Formats: sequence, C-alpha cells, structure tokens
Amino acid sequence: MTIKVGDKVPDGTLTEFIETATDSCALGPNAFQVADLVKGKKIAVFAVPGAFTPTCSAKHLPGYVESAAALKAKGVDEIWCVAVNDAFVMGAWGREQQSGGKVRMLADGSAIWTKALGLELDLNARGMGVRSQRYSMLLDDGVVKKLNVEAAGKFEVSDAATMLGQA
Repeated sequence: MTIKVGDKVPDGTLTEFIETATDSCALGPNAFQVADLVKGKKIAVFAVPGAFTPTCSAKHLPGYVESAAALKAKGVDEIWCVAVNDAFVMGAWGREQQSGGKVRMLADGSAIWTKALGLELDLNARGMGVRSQRYSMLLDDGVVKKLNVEAAGKFEVSDAATMLGQA
C-alpha cells in the first residue's frame, strides 16, 4: 500500500555519510531513525531512482540545492534527498553536487524504507535492481502534508519549484 496525504511516515533507518566528525556523529556512514529525524520538523523530501543518473544529477538534486534558502524561508527545517544507494555513493554525489548544508543526502541502501512507503520501483529488467520511484513529499512532524509521485519516466511534479509552491 502506498503512503498518502495524512499518513504518518513509517519509521526506518536511513544512513548519511558525515564529512566532519562531531561528538554525536562519526566520520563516514551514520545510521539515523526516521522517527527521530522527523519529530517536530517540517521536512521536504524528494527521492530519485539513483545517484549520478542523468535527470537526477542534471535537474532534480540541483533544483533543490538552488532552492534550499527559499524553502527554508518558507519554514522548511530540512531538505532530504533519498535514494536506494549506499551512504558512500550518496556522500560522493552530494560532494559533486555541492549539496552540503543545503540538502541531506540519505541512503536507503536496501530499499527497506522505500518499500515501507510503497514507493519502490522494480528496475531489475534494466539491471538496476529495486529502486525508488521519483517523488517528493512535504512532512510536518512526520505526517505527509503533500505527496507528488511522478509517472514513469517523467519529471514534472516532484521538482523543487513545485515543492516551493506547496511549502
């Protein structure tokens, strides 16, 4: 069953490659519980089928990086990019796209959270395994306020401009 507006997102574990160690986070991949991350926050989430893929690298992620200040001015506390890749890949992609301090690059390496959302995409026939559908959603304290799921092969409703209009 696919998540819908009004639902609370399921808990799960997402990983993030931390570039600078702190008292609470080690250098490298760190695991975070979704329930803890969303508590009391307004979060713009967008998901892509894969890091370094053409549309994701040329349009999707760059749009959110460029719109980060405008989204935060509208009360968005965090922006997340989620993909079914590992934290090392997401960290490298974030560095290449200069997303630091703007977009959190969160990995769902085994698609467990993506499947719990009901937003997985089977790309086995194309040699890419199970990935995420392209979508965006606005969360408020873990509750889905907006959900924009793209039709197959499209990039029309999950972009940063749409999210900016919904925040």
